[in-house]
Amino acid sequence: MILDIAKLAGGDILSGAPSGRQLYAKLVETLPEEPAKPEALFLDFSGVQIATASFLRESVIAFRTFVRSRKSNYYPAIANAVTDVIDDLVEVVQPRGDVLMLCTLGLDGGVISCRRIGTLDPMQQLTFDLVNRHGETTATRLMETEKSDVKVTAWNNRLSSLSSLGLISEQAQGRTKTYKPIFAGGENGS
Repeated sequence: MILDIAKLAGGDILSGAPSGRQLYAKLVETLPEEPAKPEALFLDFSGVQIATASFLRESVIAFRTFVRSRKSNYYPAIANAVTDVIDDLVEVVQPRGDVLMLCTLGLDGGVISCRRIGTLDPMQQLTFDLVNRHGETTATRLMETEKSDVKVTAWNNRLSSLSSLGLISEQAQGRTKTYKPIFAGGENGS
């Protein structure tokens, strides 16, 4: 699923918290019916030249937080952002200890590359790398694979936090939750 930010926001220069809140409302309103399985939801910044930190905080970050707090099967990511927009996104996520996925999409909507902005703590980074290496896993499998003193509850907490950030997908299968990469195609992606 791809949402055209320039079209929804009505321009190529996006600034200010009030305008960001207006876009947030439109994004929530535009959100399609919940998919049955995990799916990437790209906020496509093609055509956007500038988006200020205050605008991004009130729109993109708020929307990602809203979607992920609902345990949705949508996993928002930023797509096709220019360097100036990425710089302002970094200004928003870095001080908060937050992380966002940035992707480049081809004309057909396929993922060309993905990377993260922001920094994961060392345990989250290890867990993220393991999920990407295994392709699909559970907390129990990670505990068994890593053969460490880390208990299954700690692995579950790490996996859940990565899912809340929208970096990996989570699906319940009975009482067991399975996690896997949601974004393919690049460095720090999957």
